[in-house]
Amino acid sequence: MLTSFIRTVILLFAVVGVLRLTGKRQVGQLQPTELVITILLSQVAATPMQDNDIPLLNTLVVLAALAGTEVLFSALSIRFSGVRKVLDGRAVILVRNGVPDQKQMRLLRYTIDDLTEALRAKNVFDISTVKYAVAETDGSISVLLRAESQNVTLGYYEKDPPDGGMPFLVISDGVADPKAMADAGLTADALKRILCAEHVTQKDVFMLTVDGRGKINLIRKEQKK
Repeated sequence: MLTSFIRTVILLFAVVGVLRLTGKRQVGQLQPTELVITILLSQVAATPMQDNDIPLLNTLVVLAALAGTEVLFSALSIRFSGVRKVLDGRAVILVRNGVPDQKQMRLLRYTIDDLTEALRAKNVFDISTVKYAVAETDGSISVLLRAESQNVTLGYYEKDPPDGGMPFLVISDGVADPKAMADAGLTADALKRILCAEHVTQKDVFMLTVDGRGKINLIRKEQKK
């Protein structure tokens, strides 16, 4: 019992030391190599805590090797941009001037629902107000709004702009959402009229949003080459 306790304390301090050495970023901010090494650290340390037959020295050597590898990767990434691109990848623009880049979304296996959810997390409910949305290498999304959509003090203009509410995603990748249609006050016939006016069929629509004022934002699917 005492041996297990001592081994656990030693491994705990060793893992904490390695994590302090490799950085202080939160899990959601980890680069791919950092995330893999963090997972390996937990796996390597957990087994010897439960099995006293595994030599403690061997485990400490593995932890030190993982820490050294992470430090080496970080040093190489700082020194060589090519290594950084290989290890961490590069930021990808997903939205340009309100229009999703469908090719990049397919490469990242990003659905329109994933994109709209990520934008809502940034308090952006209307994709047409986005100038650029960038998928960072740590998986987060950075958003730059159009100039006219950026925050201003309404008192400066002494205006009370009309509020159409949140745009509802009525069609996502060719599939209509009945609940979103109901929330937007849109009937099936009204949806057909919108598609007819835009000279497009439902299956050819990448995304269609409608807000409370009836503002429509329709983006067609890109033809795969």
